[in-house]
Amino acid sequence: MTDKREALIGGNMFSLMLKLSVPGIIGMLVISLYSFVDGIFVGRFVGEAALGAISIAYPFTLLNNGIAVLVGIGSASVLSRAVGRQDKKTIDAVMGNVLILTLMFSSAVMILGYIFAPQLLKLIGAEGKMFDFAVRYLRIVYFGSIFVNFGQASNMVIRGEGRMGLAMLLMGISAVLNIILDAVFIIPLNMGIEGAAVATVISQIVLAVLNFLYFTVFSKNVRLTRFRLEKSIVKGTLSVGVSAMFMQVFSLIQQALIYSTLKRCGGEDQVVLMGAFFRYIMLAFIPLWGISQGFQPFAGTNFGAKRFDRVKKGTLLFYGFGFTLALLFWLGFLLSPQGILGLFIKDNPALVAAGTTNALAAIILFPLSALMIINITLFQAVGQAKYAGIFVMARQLILYVPAVLILPLFFGVRGVWITGTVVDTLVTLASIIVVLKLFKTELAENKEK
Repeated sequence: MTDKREALIGGNMFSLMLKLSVPGIIGMLVISLYSFVDGIFVGRFVGEAALGAISIAYPFTLLNNGIAVLVGIGSASVLSRAVGRQDKKTIDAVMGNVLILTLMFSSAVMILGYIFAPQLLKLIGAEGKMFDFAVRYLRIVYFGSIFVNFGQASNMVIRGEGRMGLAMLLMGISAVLNIILDAVFIIPLNMGIEGAAVATVISQIVLAVLNFLYFTVFSKNVRLTRFRLEKSIVKGTLSVGVSAMFMQVFSLIQQALIYSTLKRCGGEDQVVLMGAFFRYIMLAFIPLWGISQGFQPFAGTNFGAKRFDRVKKGTLLFYGFGFTLALLFWLGFLLSPQGILGLFIKDNPALVAAGTTNALAAIILFPLSALMIINITLFQAVGQAKYAGIFVMARQLILYVPAVLILPLFFGVRGVWITGTVVDTLVTLASIIVVLKLFKTELAENKEK
């Protein structure tokens, strides 16, 4: 762990950025393949109603994502700062807290989610065949909550440890398995939408087992040996992780509102189109989250070691890398919007063509999102949980809800599509102002202490 710490606080920043970010990007791209591949297999081999079903069910799977990032990102932040200040007691206790917290929260979601899946879907107006498909899909996903959440949370701790390559490898094994099982369950076995859900759960069980074995048998630095909650670690985990959890839970509200508004304003065709577009935009966001996963141990460890100048310079370096990658995905969609939407919507070119203009409007300022994500990660990494929470709430609730209700009054269905663009741009600009303030005041003062 000492060698890893010294590299983070003293190594060449550009080399570190690549070493931390590239595995993180690949790993997060691998994660995105779950939803992306599910969408392709379901849309092409089960039908448009099934694609719409997993689209409207997806927001409610974010309850699981919320628990995973609450525990995983919070624990990774605690770990990286403990590494920076060489706090062996905290390092030794982190994984026990991860396991217990995940079991506690996931059990509640598994039971309540399985029972109330139909009621959740009715909240957004799901009905008919799409409703039946969505209930069947969602219940299977909730049934695997404990494994899904521990697998994701513990993998985030591996990244927080700075072992981005290993985290990527384990996620890659799980994702490849998911693709294989999707193909087997949906095509030859004809399991339909249940096949996609079962494939996801089985692949996440494998990830959870591999991560568990790493922390109990193979890890030399962060071991799963103490099975009890530590008050200070729980407090640090939840205070930082809650902003990441809010991002997922508010996404549930955000997407539920999107699909219900689209259905009301434009019918089920708009739901299908948004489902196809959303899968691409999630894929485009994933490299940015991958960069943020590399940025988190760098910023947290250097902040813990009071290397403020490296935090500041590293933030600017990660800005440039993130913006460049976002630009590539942006250009890719601009060059072939119908080709990308057509990956998910089979044999309906008229529907694809009808959604192209709205999709282009929705992605027009996407590259700015890279700066927003780096800023939120910076707040989480250095323990400035209040700022992370404020911007997450503003982006996904306080600004978003009124915008998605008001803009359609002026722009019709297109108002729903451009809501994310308008809100993300405002949040990005505001977060840059706060980061500049932190560099001049709070972080500088912390350096002097």
